[in-house]
This record gives sequence, structure tokens and C-alpha cells, in this order.
Amino acid sequence: MPTDTFDLREVEQAIANTEFAGCLMHFASVATTNDLALQAAQSGARHGVWIADAQTAGRGRGSRTWHSSPGEGLYMTALISPPLPMQSALSLSFTTAIAVQSAIASVAGFRLRDQIDIRWPNDLLLNGRKCGGILIDTASTPPTPAQPAILRYALIGIGVNVNHAVFPPELDAIATSLRRELPEPSQPLRREPLAAAILVTLNHEIRRLTSNLESRTSDFTLFSSWVSGKRVRVEARDDDPGGYTGVTAGLDPSGFLRVNGDDGQLHTVLSGGLREPTDN
Repeated sequence: MPTDTFDLREVEQAIANTEFAGCLMHFASVATTNDLALQAAQSGARHGVWIADAQTAGRGRGSRTWHSSPGEGLYMTALISPPLPMQSALSLSFTTAIAVQSAIASVAGFRLRDQIDIRWPNDLLLNGRKCGGILIDTASTPPTPAQPAILRYALIGIGVNVNHAVFPPELDAIATSLRRELPEPSQPLRREPLAAAILVTLNHEIRRLTSNLESRTSDFTLFSSWVSGKRVRVEARDDDPGGYTGVTAGLDPSGFLRVNGDDGQLHTVLSGGLREPTDN
């Protein structure tokens, strides 16, 4: 059962000075908010936010599904269209992760990195267990001799476990919610302050990108314990049975993770996900 009703007006008032103002929509249940945002983008829209109490077909990286309990999580997609070169748009995953991490810290009081951590590039971990994820789809204009490929739009899908008290058995050891990690978890958290904080912070981070301010990649270790000196297993893509282990060695200039592999090679992680090795 939903833990509360969702007050869209409260969120609208809190984001009045952002590019998301006036374009929020809320639904009780949808297949995925990314699907709604994609339909709007393909019809010509360039801004919007879709929020749902539940998703019946939520997905994570690759073919993984996202556990969605009605009213207990925050599931939303923001449609943006800043005129960024696609090279800059590659940083949207961890730019969004920083925004969501900051919002969770400000609303729930968790410490950045020590408690609410980012597993490069798009997983939010709370006390070592996953509490949120980000899924980004983009479309771009083709490059020409005069200019590089430019972002047409990006769909920024965000899912955060807010009030989940229990998870399916296969997820219970690796997933958590904001409420479960609070010192006094008896009272549910309201989702509106978190939604507003995410959108305000995301708006700020996108403005940083479009204003050519210093890249967050230079100090990403302030937000994530996973990008440098962390022993990891790099999981391969879903269509590739491989993978390798090593120690993270920071980000390259494009924001891709580098890993000193146990095979003696310096790898650049272009796709795949990170996990802690089972042999540790």
C-alpha cells in the first residue's frame, strides 16, 4: 500500500526557479517513466518530469529489472535538452549521481560518501547496499565537418528506494531504503522533499555543464569511494560472459573509469558494471 499521497503542488513550488518548473506530471502506476518521457521527446518536447508511485516494467542496467513497491519509492524521469557536445553529455550519469546523492544527504541527513556513496557511474549505495539507480538514454544530431555530434535530448531516469521495509529474498542482502538506514526508521519519509531536492540540484549541475565550469570528474573521489584505490570486479556486458578484477585508478579526461587489472593491463571501462570481488 502507498505510504502517502503525492503532493505535486508542493514539488512545483519548490522548483519554481528551475527549468523543470511547470512541466511536472504524476501517475499512480506506469510501465516506466522513461517510456513516457521518450514518447514526449519523440513528439517534439524538450523538457518535462514524469513521476510515478510504481513502475510495472522498471529496468536497470542491461536487462535487469528494478523492484518497485507502490508508493514506497521515488521513480521519475527528467527530459532535458541542453545543447551539449556529446563528449560533454557522457558525464550526465555521474553528474546526475552527484545530484541525487546530494539530495539524499540533505533530506535524510546521511553523510556524503561515508554513508551515501556512488558506485561508478550510476548506482547509489547507502551503508554499502544499493538504494538508488540512474538510467540515461540520449539522442544526438549527427556530426558534421563543422561541429561534433550535439545532444538533442537526454532522458534521465532516477529510482530511489525511500520507504521500503522489506525486499524480495534475492535482493534483501544487497538492497536497502532510506528509511531502513535511519536511526529511527519507524516513521515513513515524505517523497516530495526528496523529489524537489533532486530536481533543484540536478538543475544546478546541468547549468554547470552548459556554463563550461570545471568538470566534476576532477574531484569525483569526494563523492565516490569507488573511483580510486578500490578493488573491484568489472562485470561484462549482458551479451559478453567475460569480466575481470583489478583496482580502480581514477577517471580519464572523458569521465570513463580506469582500472589496473590483475592481468597487468590498464583498462578503460566503457560499459559494464562494478561489484566487489567475491574473493575478498
